[in-house]
Amino acid sequence: MVLAGAGIGTAPDDATADAVRAALADCPPERLHDPVEAAEVLPAGEILGPAALAYLAPDAFRPASGPAVEQLPADHIDLRALESRCSLEERGEASIGELTSPVFAIREGGDLIAAAGYVAWPRDTAHLAILTAPRARGRGLAKVTASSAVAHALAAGMLPQWRARVPASQRVAHALGFTELGVQIRLKIA
Repeated sequence: MVLAGAGIGTAPDDATADAVRAALADCPPERLHDPVEAAEVLPAGEILGPAALAYLAPDAFRPASGPAVEQLPADHIDLRALESRCSLEERGEASIGELTSPVFAIREGGDLIAAAGYVAWPRDTAHLAILTAPRARGRGLAKVTASSAVAHALAAGMLPQWRARVPASQRVAHALGFTELGVQIRLKIA
């Protein structure tokens, strides 16, 4: 991950951490913005990214309004139905199944068509997750549900974080007042 010109790497165990530390010792952070260059530095078997990392200061928040948003528990059965209408890649990107916050959702004809929430990370970081059914995209529903999730996180004294690979997701984050501060690339070490 590269934030404000500094790079950081994490690893699942000590042996991998040692390999990552050694590989990154003399690597300038700007090389890690590009997945091809990152794979030259680290022995990557699989690459996910790059993704923009954006954060929101409370005074920069631009709430969105729109259709009625309901609050659901994170394990609500209708979230699984929403996920089933989306591709495996979209479900993986959104990570809606990992939420620790309430879910902020919009229905149409009884079906859940958009949902957002966040995963509470260390140091009071609220990592946002948003998912909209394919048939409902392009109507501003992601912005409305994400706005409710962001407002909830801010009220809890958390720092909202938005990770986006998809340009449409980056535009929603920007519309709500997020500022891009870095880039993340996830590598599965070969």
